[in-house]
Amino acid sequence: MFWTFGVLTLALLCLGVNGTNSVHDVQWLPCQFVDEKVHINEEGHTETNYIHREAVLQFGNVGDSPLHPTITFLVTGSKVDMRRYLEGDEDTLHCETRRYSTGGIVMRWPITGAQDHDVWFTCTIRHTKGLFVITTFLRHTPTASAQGQMDYLQWLTVNDRDLLTTSAAMVVLTRTPSVEVGFLKEPNLHCQFAVDHKLPNATVEWRLQRHGERTKLFSYSSRTGKSEGSGVAVKAIAAGNASFKLQPTRKLSEGTYICSVMVPPLYGSHDIPLSLSEQPRVSLNVGSTLSITLGTDQKLICDADGYYPLDVNIEWYREPFGGSPTPLFLKNVLYSSHRLHKDGTYSLSAFFLLQPSMEDSGYKYTCRVSHKSLLTPIRKSFSLIVTEPDSTMWFIKVFVFIILMVVILYYALQYLARQNAAKKRF
Repeated sequence: MFWTFGVLTLALLCLGVNGTNSVHDVQWLPCQFVDEKVHINEEGHTETNYIHREAVLQFGNVGDSPLHPTITFLVTGSKVDMRRYLEGDEDTLHCETRRYSTGGIVMRWPITGAQDHDVWFTCTIRHTKGLFVITTFLRHTPTASAQGQMDYLQWLTVNDRDLLTTSAAMVVLTRTPSVEVGFLKEPNLHCQFAVDHKLPNATVEWRLQRHGERTKLFSYSSRTGKSEGSGVAVKAIAAGNASFKLQPTRKLSEGTYICSVMVPPLYGSHDIPLSLSEQPRVSLNVGSTLSITLGTDQKLICDADGYYPLDVNIEWYREPFGGSPTPLFLKNVLYSSHRLHKDGTYSLSAFFLLQPSMEDSGYKYTCRVSHKSLLTPIRKSFSLIVTEPDSTMWFIKVFVFIILMVVILYYALQYLARQNAAKKRF
C-alpha cells in the first residue's frame, strides 16, 4: 500500500501535478486518505485503527470523471476555494484527508443542496517549509442507499476507486504554524477563515496552553456580537481575519496558542507553538592580542550574556600557528553558575588561569559559544605573545638598589659620627 502510494505521488510530481505553473490553478494533488476503522472493545471502550490509503484531491465540476484510478475527492466549485490560499511549488505541499465527526450533531448545512445526512471530511495541506497550514472541510452528500451511514461508528464505506463529489464548506488556515521570537517583541499570530455562506453563526476563540493548563485569551460570538479578552480586532472577524497580536513577549508568553473557529456543526482549529529565543553576547576580558611576561599568569574569562533558553555551551580551544585547534582539558576550565537576569535571560562565564611557557608564544586561544538560537557558534579569539624578563631593567634595578644602599650607609655613618662627637664633648 505505502509503496503504491509513493509511486503514485512520484508520478504526479514528475508530471508537474497539473501541467500548470501556478498552484492557484492546480487541477489535482496527491492527498493520502487516513481512513478509520472504529469499534467498541470488550471493555466497552472505543478503539480506532488508522489505515493509510492512496487518494487524489481533484478540482472540477459535478459529473467530472476521475483522472486517476484511485480514491478521488472531487472538490466542486463553491465560494470557498482552498487553492487561493496556497503558496510555493506543488512539491512543497503535503496533503492529507481524514473523516470528520460532527460529534452526534445532526443539522443541515445552511446552503442550497445540503442534506441532513451529509458526511464530512477534512483536507489539511501543509507547506513542508512551514509557510502555512490550511484545513478545509469537505461536505459530501451520499446516495440515497447510503443514508443513515454517518459518524464514526457507521462511517460511509469508501472503496479503493470511489469518486466522492464534495464541496468546500469552510477553510481555517494559519501562515504562522510556529513562531520563534525574542523578548519584548509583539508578534502577530495569523489565523484566517472563510465560509461558503453569508452571516454564519461563528464563534472565534484564542487559548494559550502552557504546562497542561489552558487559558482563554479571547472569544467572540457573531450571534451575540459580544467579545471577551483582547488581542483580536473584532471588526476584522467579519472579513475572516481572526489573527491575534501579542503583548510584548516575556518568559510567560511561551506556550501553544490555539485559534479555533466554530460554525456548527464544524469546529476547526490550529495550534501555533511560540518559543522565545535570544542570542548570547560573547566577550573576552582581553583584547585580540595578549602579551605576557614569562613567569607571570593571567586569568582569562569568556562571558556569554543575555541568552535564552537556558542551555548554552562554552568551550576553550588553543591552536598553534598553522595547526589545528584542540580543546583545553575540562579540569583546567571552570564555570560560573547560570545567572538569571530580570528580563528572564541568562549569563554564564568560563575561565581558566593561563601560566604560559615560551613554547606557548604564537598560540591562538579561542572561546566558542554554542546555543540553539545560533546557526553557527560564536567564536572570540586572541593571540598570545610570551616575552622573557627584560635583563636591562634588571641591571637598572640592581644599580638603583646599590645606590640606595650607599646613600643609606652614608647617612648612617654621618649619624654615628655626630653621636660619637657629642659624647667626646661631654
